[in-house]
Amino acid sequence: MGENLIIFNAKIVTPLGFSSRKGKEMAQLHIIENGTVEVTDGVITYVGENRGEDCDGFHHHFWHYNARGKCLLPGFVDSHTHFVFGGERAEEFSWRLKGESYMSIMERGGGIASTMNATRELNFIKMRSKAEGFLKKMSAMGVTTVEGKSGYGLDRDTELLQLKVMRSLNNDEHKRVDVVSTFLGAHAIPPEYAGRGDEYVDFIIKEMLPAVRENDLAECCDVFCEQGVFSIEQSRRLLTAAKEQGFLLKLHADEIVSLGGAELSAELKALSADHLLHASDVGIRAMADAGVVATLLPLTAFALKEPYARGREMIDAGCAVALATDLNPGSCFSGSIPLTFALACIYMKLSIEEAITALTLNGAAALNRADRIGSIEVGKQGDFVILDSNDYNILPYYIGMNCVNTTVKRGTSYPVA
Repeated sequence: MGENLIIFNAKIVTPLGFSSRKGKEMAQLHIIENGTVEVTDGVITYVGENRGEDCDGFHHHFWHYNARGKCLLPGFVDSHTHFVFGGERAEEFSWRLKGESYMSIMERGGGIASTMNATRELNFIKMRSKAEGFLKKMSAMGVTTVEGKSGYGLDRDTELLQLKVMRSLNNDEHKRVDVVSTFLGAHAIPPEYAGRGDEYVDFIIKEMLPAVRENDLAECCDVFCEQGVFSIEQSRRLLTAAKEQGFLLKLHADEIVSLGGAELSAELKALSADHLLHASDVGIRAMADAGVVATLLPLTAFALKEPYARGREMIDAGCAVALATDLNPGSCFSGSIPLTFALACIYMKLSIEEAITALTLNGAAALNRADRIGSIEVGKQGDFVILDSNDYNILPYYIGMNCVNTTVKRGTSYPVA
């Protein structure tokens, strides 16, 4: 369901296409200085020059919005988050400030295991309420589609509960954000399987994946492919089984060390490989050749004080790069789209045009949705961001400050207070 809406007098700024944009294509935006977009029943039915509309309000079966002096962009797609969880880990943040590493905190019982315990204690209502609060904040920053991962239950029932919460939120008649669910049972090895990682992978393949598939709870399967967590061989075995069971594939790859996760993503033709702080030159070329979306998460590198992923080099190598926030309770308790733009442009050396493509069309491609969202084109969903200015350069210029005036979801406008 959607509304009928006409936005006129807008400066329309959008990538074009129904698949990811790679390499030099990422900098190519289509701009209409005085444009009109028409949305009928939530779907775009016209994009072009102004047609003479001049009055706000509801008439002739359409809401009319005069966007004079404002930019109109596709709705932002945050293609990597962990927004369904219990508890917080503020104390661990203080430990990192004192010099402890992400992996050392995991080894002393913190990290994912800490959130696992808090998440296992939540019921459906409390878990859903907390997650819904995050979605409202995302919408205010222009996000119209978000990916959510499980991975904080690490047992059958809690993993399924996380995914059921996401399904419930996505089925809400009044939702402002579409939710794409990813199963991440292989986020860490739970205490009950300590020292028995291969057995845990077997459990995921034989017990958890079929349950997720039978209940239609997730489209994608992800794995934390990292030294000290899941090896290349374990990740390959799990993802191969997931693919055989009908899942699309994603990887947390080469975040802590250069393990070969980028190469594995190319080998398996995954939708995306994410993080990639330590991706090798060989891995980058392999992702470009295989069409794997390189999803970069600058907020996490910022929070962990780690080197940023080589976004500029990936684009120059012909990769399709997406940007996402990685909102999670540990390594990155932030869903800030404004700061993501700034860090990507300042430290990853993306141009502003490339960053826009990365947070719209390429984010959609990382979720297998570039055919329906991510650009302002006839036939796609009426999902937009209206900025406070007609100059899209303010996106990274407003460092950490929101410049979104209105978020539009399937033709329904949500002004930002």
